[in-house]
Amino acid sequence: MSDTVHELLLRLAGRLPDDVLWRFRDWAASDAVAVLARALPRTLLHDRLGLTDREQRLLVEGLLPHGADLSAISSVKGLDEEPDPRYTFTPESPERVVMGDPATVVLGATLRGRLGVGEVRSTWRHGEGEVRRVILVTATSEHARLASELQRVLRALGEHDPCVEVLPADLDLPPYHRVALAASELVCTGAEADGHLVPV
Repeated sequence: MSDTVHELLLRLAGRLPDDVLWRFRDWAASDAVAVLARALPRTLLHDRLGLTDREQRLLVEGLLPHGADLSAISSVKGLDEEPDPRYTFTPESPERVVMGDPATVVLGATLRGRLGVGEVRSTWRHGEGEVRRVILVTATSEHARLASELQRVLRALGEHDPCVEVLPADLDLPPYHRVALAASELVCTGAEADGHLVPV
């Protein structure tokens, strides 16, 4: 179930507000899935966010067993295809400093050579009047747990609404992640890195 919910939240990146998405991911990795099951459909309806057929299936399969309201799920509008990202991305921070970036140093120390982890990459998202760091990690297992762990690391380093995208190695990536990866730079590699993450 957690993989299903994780994929759904992954596909909603760049569409749900960052402060909502990180909290939902934290709930998905904990015992609070029942809270997420009630909150996510209401949020989609409140923000008038639509879902593709695949996303709708993920919503039903992932959250209905945890108490989601079927009438709320059925009321979420449909989309013919995933929307194009409304952001642009660059590999370097606009405020890059010579001393280095504490977050990438800590992430490198935490994930370098780690089992189950492929590439760890960083990009900077521009849009809606702000610039945000996005961390992109490929992993072969425990995606929801890893996303929650890295969010906590970044929050401890001062990022209030961390943007962490843990990508299953075999996932057909949504447009948001393809664009983000194309404008990212390598932070480190885990034990599963194969060098083929960035689209060519």
